[in-house]
Amino acid sequence: MPTTIQTLSANWQRQYPTYLNEYQSGKTSYVPTLLPQTAVQFSVYQTLDILQKRLGTDLMRKALDPQQSVASPVLGQQNGAWLKQSRMVGINVRTIGSFWNVINYMLTLPACHDSIHLLPIWEPGVVGSLYGMVSWQINPEFYSVDLARFIPTLDTVDKQLKVVVNLIHAMGRTVGMDVIPHTDRFSEMALVHPALFEWVHRDDYRLVDHSENVYRHVEEVIWQFLHQHGTADGSPITYSKSVFFSTQIPLLTDEQRHLILFGRPGDYSGRLQRRLDLIKHLTAQGFETLPMTMAPPYRGLHIVPDDFVTDEFGQVWYQYSFNQPQQFSRVFGPLARYKFYHSLDDNRDWQLDFDRPNQPAWDYICQNVHACQQRFGFDFMRGDMAHVQLRPEGVPATPDAYYDPLRTIKHYVQAKGTPHFAFFAETFLAPPDTMAYGNEVDHLEAIDADSTLGDLQSMVVGSGTFNEQLCTYLELAETRRFAPNFTVMTADKDDPRFDEFYRTGNLFRYFVSLFLPELPSYVGLGFEIRNQHDERGANEEYTKLYVFRISDEDQLDKVTHGPFVWGQNADQFVAISRIRTFAEQIWKDVAGQPVTWIQKPDVNATGGTALSWKVGETYLFTAAVGEAESPAGQGMLIFEESGCRVYRVG
Repeated sequence: MPTTIQTLSANWQRQYPTYLNEYQSGKTSYVPTLLPQTAVQFSVYQTLDILQKRLGTDLMRKALDPQQSVASPVLGQQNGAWLKQSRMVGINVRTIGSFWNVINYMLTLPACHDSIHLLPIWEPGVVGSLYGMVSWQINPEFYSVDLARFIPTLDTVDKQLKVVVNLIHAMGRTVGMDVIPHTDRFSEMALVHPALFEWVHRDDYRLVDHSENVYRHVEEVIWQFLHQHGTADGSPITYSKSVFFSTQIPLLTDEQRHLILFGRPGDYSGRLQRRLDLIKHLTAQGFETLPMTMAPPYRGLHIVPDDFVTDEFGQVWYQYSFNQPQQFSRVFGPLARYKFYHSLDDNRDWQLDFDRPNQPAWDYICQNVHACQQRFGFDFMRGDMAHVQLRPEGVPATPDAYYDPLRTIKHYVQAKGTPHFAFFAETFLAPPDTMAYGNEVDHLEAIDADSTLGDLQSMVVGSGTFNEQLCTYLELAETRRFAPNFTVMTADKDDPRFDEFYRTGNLFRYFVSLFLPELPSYVGLGFEIRNQHDERGANEEYTKLYVFRISDEDQLDKVTHGPFVWGQNADQFVAISRIRTFAEQIWKDVAGQPVTWIQKPDVNATGGTALSWKVGETYLFTAAVGEAESPAGQGMLIFEESGCRVYRVG
């Protein structure tokens, strides 16, 4: 009979004391056979009891104190090169409800998955996108009421995030955050610091002013609002407009400015209403931030007269479009990029002056990212949209300190006392002059990325495109300073549009991602149990659709109702469990060992992929999928699963 989720659940109910004991005694690095949908239902008491038996009372007491920090497993590393060997798991916290459930999910992950990437942790804007951060506050929806009831001192989402990072470290993993060089178009950051963003003035659908200093008019309008409506915290206005908006040596702290304009951080509804009122005040006079763009030409926009939406608050939003669009040009209407450079000729021709960085913008984002990294103890950053390269002439031969904000942020955090802070770049290794100006590979070296996402997750395993790209990745890992990832699935590819990529080759992907040390790897939460989706599943089955929150029923392909629905692919879970069990047995012998290639992918093959490589002197791995002939093995066969084999040769 075929394996079902019900069969697995029944087996867990019968034997869970044995499986828990294997983990708690240190025999295994994870709880065998534990389904993720079961793990995230554990009570706080149950999880704490499991971890205390595994980690010990002293370490647990330290980890659960938000005033203390558990040392990172990579503390002492002199740079971020350790990330090139990482087996990373990406988690969209919104799919599991709270930071605390990250720990529950981690009980299902073996130690070979040594890094946890948390998708954006910030308070999102009105559109609900995790990548449209509206403030530097931690997202309140990730707060666990159950955790606070059990441990009353953990009564804020910040404290809960701190102890979760502590526990991730205590469990032997590193943890990373998203660093986002943009915000919601009307974020608190943009309204408190207009000079750090580009603003435009429109008259209905006509763009009447996009010059360098529109932000000064915006400051005046916000100042008027402040006098008309009073301060949010009730304090008297005893300072001038220039003092309030100063980007030089401020007499008011950033915290004070946010209190004055929006109110207390914990008053989410009050802050939201205040911001909505201010947005309405600004747009009534025709002022709004310039929306963020992707891919060349990046700049040169106009408003599309008949393309607009009216939101739930009655606000009209016009769509922008490029004056001279190219293949991958895209406008992200809900977002605004920081103004990292001043413009040439008062922005008359939409050109930037890369010799004149907007220094306060660089300082602001570096300081805030560093403050977050220090407060919670993050080990690396995923640099969102790291492929952005705005210079039409391409990557400069000798990039200066203001070449790229993500590069500068990495160096800033390292220089401030965290040399091991690593940089995982979101780029797709696209051809030159498509996703960015110039050569993206050169750009990755110029920004000092340690690893990059790549795009193997958006290719059918065994196709000619997959084989060619994998060969390219192996060459890059051998010849460049960064390492591309062997990416299994990401949170933004677990999407109905990409179902075709995961109907075949899943076990090949997972096997290679674990056992090929030459490339780091990345897999998204839920892959181990993901449905095959021969036909489109319900929206609630895709993690990508929880990156944003859309309630507009006109967008039926994106609307979700209720919580994330875990997959029911029991056969895939069982097969991946076998691979994980085997990995536990040999991991100490293969981790960090050199690779000797026996058979690399055939770039001319179009109907399958066949690989063979030796790790160290002891193990030979072979993997084949599709029509490709399985590579010949040598030595004693010690593991086999769906065309993937391991031989002992030493």
